[in-house]
Amino acid sequence: MDFQAGILQDGSPMESLEKQLICPICLEMFSKPVVILPCQHNLCRKCANDVFQAANPYWQSRGSLISGGRFRCPSCRHEVMLDRHGVYGLQRNLLVENIIDIYKQECSSRPLKKGEHPMCKEHEDERINIYCVTCEVPTCSMCKVFGAHKDCEVAPLQTVFQGQKTELNNCISMLVAGNDRIQTIISQLEDSCQSTEENSEAAKRELCARFDALAALLEEKKAELLQRISQEQADKTAFIQSLICQYKEQLEKSSRLVETAIQAAEETGGAAFLMNAKQLIKTIVEASKGGRLEKIEQGYENMDAFSVSLDHLTEAIHALDFDPAEEDEEYFDGEEEEVEE
Repeated sequence: MDFQAGILQDGSPMESLEKQLICPICLEMFSKPVVILPCQHNLCRKCANDVFQAANPYWQSRGSLISGGRFRCPSCRHEVMLDRHGVYGLQRNLLVENIIDIYKQECSSRPLKKGEHPMCKEHEDERINIYCVTCEVPTCSMCKVFGAHKDCEVAPLQTVFQGQKTELNNCISMLVAGNDRIQTIISQLEDSCQSTEENSEAAKRELCARFDALAALLEEKKAELLQRISQEQADKTAFIQSLICQYKEQLEKSSRLVETAIQAAEETGGAAFLMNAKQLIKTIVEASKGGRLEKIEQGYENMDAFSVSLDHLTEAIHALDFDPAEEDEEYFDGEEEEVEE
C-alpha cells in the first residue's frame, strides 16, 4: 500500500520505482545479489559486507569456528546478528532483483522524450551532454562549438559525473565517520559526567565522615571538661556544706549557753547565783576563745580556672579548605600545554 501510494503521488511511476530501488549505502540502484536484513530492509551484498567489515574489522582472522559479528542497519539502526558465514548467510531478495531487471529492461526500451533529459537554454533542441571545466557548469555541444564555451576546456559529462559522485560519496563517508567520532566524544563526555557525579558523592561522604569524627571528638572533649568542672563543684560545695554544719553546731551550743546564762542572771538569791556563776563565766570565756572555726578564702566560690579559649580553634575552622592535590596540578598543567599546542 505504501509503495502504490508513493507511485500515485509522484508525477512519474518509474521515478518513484527508481527511488524505491536505491541502496542507502552506495546511493545507487541495488546491485545483485540483493540481501534482505531481518528488519526487512535491503542492501547490496557488497555494501552490506562493507558495513559488516567496518563494524567487525577482525572478522576475517577469526576463523570459521567463531561466530560472525553484528552491525546496524543503515536505514533503521536495527542491530543485525550474523553467524560465521557473515553477509553470505543473509537471504537474497529475489523479488527486488527481478524488479530491478524489469526496470532496466523498461528503461532501455523506452524512447527518450524531450524534457526527460536536461536541455540547453540557448539551444532548445540540444541536450546537455558535456561539462565545461573552466566555468564548472554542464552545457551542450553547440555551446562549445559556437556559443559561450567555445574557448573553454570541456570534459565528458559522464566522466565528471562519476568523479563528482565519487567525491560526494567520499564526503558522505567523511560525514558519517565524523558523526561516529562525535558520538564517541558524546559517550565519553556522558561517562565523564557520570564519573564526576559519582566522585562528587564519594567526596561528600568522606567530608561528612571527617566532620562527624571531628564533632564526636569535640563532644568527647567537652564531656571531659564538664566532668572536671562538676568534680570541682562537688568538692567545693562539700567543703562549704561541712563548714555550714560546724557553724550550725557551734551556734546551737552558743545558743544553749546563752539561755543558761540568762537563767543564771535571773537568779535573785546570792548564794544560789554564786554557786554556779563562776563556772558558767569560765565556760563562756572558754567557748568564746576556743570556738574559732575554719573559714573559706576570698574568691573560693569562683570557677575562673576552668575558662577555655577557643579562638585558635575558631580561626582554624574558618581557615579550613580543600588541599590542592599534586595530581590535579599536573592535570591542569597538561591541559594548559594542550591549549598552547
